[in-house]
Amino acid sequence: MTSRRRFLKLGAKLSLLAVTAGASRQALANSLNTAGERRLSFYQTHTGETLSTVYWADGVYIPESLAEVNRILRDHRTGEVAPIRTELLDLLHRLRSGLDTSQHFQIISGYRSHGTNEMLATRGRGVATRSLHMEGMAVDIRVPGRDLKAVRDLALTLGRGGVGYYPAPDFVHVDVGRVRHW
Repeated sequence: MTSRRRFLKLGAKLSLLAVTAGASRQALANSLNTAGERRLSFYQTHTGETLSTVYWADGVYIPESLAEVNRILRDHRTGEVAPIRTELLDLLHRLRSGLDTSQHFQIISGYRSHGTNEMLATRGRGVATRSLHMEGMAVDIRVPGRDLKAVRDLALTLGRGGVGYYPAPDFVHVDVGRVRHW
């Protein structure tokens, strides 16, 4: 009798484990969103502009949407627009999915022209002289309703590039360069 009970308990635990593992695999598949669409929303804190767009659908990036993203992530000081790497957009999509939010990413800094980056670097604001912002590979963000540490921690967990944590000015830097953090 005892062995039958143990067998039934073990069976129940294994069933629960299988269901949980299946749900975890499904959650991962949903976050990768290999079919369907990928949507991002932005609020540009310096200009007040907003954008909500599907930038990828059915396996392809949508050129018109990428152009809109390039525009909202432009250098707000000069108005210069440059291409934003799709890898960065995919990273932001994964962040948004992992944070389980539909809120806009608040953009502190997206693309930076060489002139803007040089000006900021000379002011001593901790700006790298060869910043990935100049390559369309970095963005400084905050997410309304989400703790800044939670945004940082998830970005670190994703392991897709650099993650900088700036609690005083209230933003997280993410990029698609080499994996590192500060």
